[in-house]
Amino acid sequence: MPVETRPVALVTGSSSGIGAEVARRLAADGYAVVVNSRSSVAAGQAVADEVGGSYLQADVGDEDQARGLVDRLLEQHGRLDVLVNNAGTTKVIAHKDLAAATPEVWRHLYDVNVIAPFVLVTAAEQALRAAAPGCVVNVSSLAGVRPTGSSIPYAASKAAFNHQTVLLAKVLGPDVRVNAVAPGLVDTPWTADWDDIRGLVQAMAPLRRSATPGDVAEVVMGLVRSTYMTGQVVVVDGGLGLVP
Repeated sequence: MPVETRPVALVTGSSSGIGAEVARRLAADGYAVVVNSRSSVAAGQAVADEVGGSYLQADVGDEDQARGLVDRLLEQHGRLDVLVNNAGTTKVIAHKDLAAATPEVWRHLYDVNVIAPFVLVTAAEQALRAAAPGCVVNVSSLAGVRPTGSSIPYAASKAAFNHQTVLLAKVLGPDVRVNAVAPGLVDTPWTADWDDIRGLVQAMAPLRRSATPGDVAEVVMGLVRSTYMTGQVVVVDGGLGLVP
């Protein structure tokens, strides 16, 4: 099995948006980056080509595929130093519409937003420990910190993700650091038509704008580089949390 001489980083859900920008920043910092997506194969391969990395398709919401993703990465590169759990999903449901937040919606969001990153960490644990220090950065959401978000199941899944971050940091140290970034509204293809929410953020947040993928990627990179930081959930919301 070949062993990559450069540190290796896996960024899930990195064919566009925050994940793609994180892949670019990691590559600029000297990492061999593995780009991943569930379905956007051409876009994912394009990002991988751009950053001089590799691309692996997998639906991380499927346990077998998530574990297989880590296995294939280690077969190709022989090491894993950084895992960025960026892949996630949502369902837009008005919070007051309780009937629409069905158990099926809850299960799907928890499968992708909570269980999948846990599976990936457990699959990658030995490789991350061998990197010493290994690093995990979870891309969560402001919805996991404040009573907001695209739906109640989504917000609850991100709150669980935040607490998972803290618990994993306790048990994986000192070999592996685990932190999370919790962005507010970010301008990505996912939120392109969220004009009403974007207008509210621009009116209310002290910085008077929504975030760019680069804003979030900058914090992710800070967490990758900060070797004495673990178990933290860093909110990146342009100061929106300061508004009563």
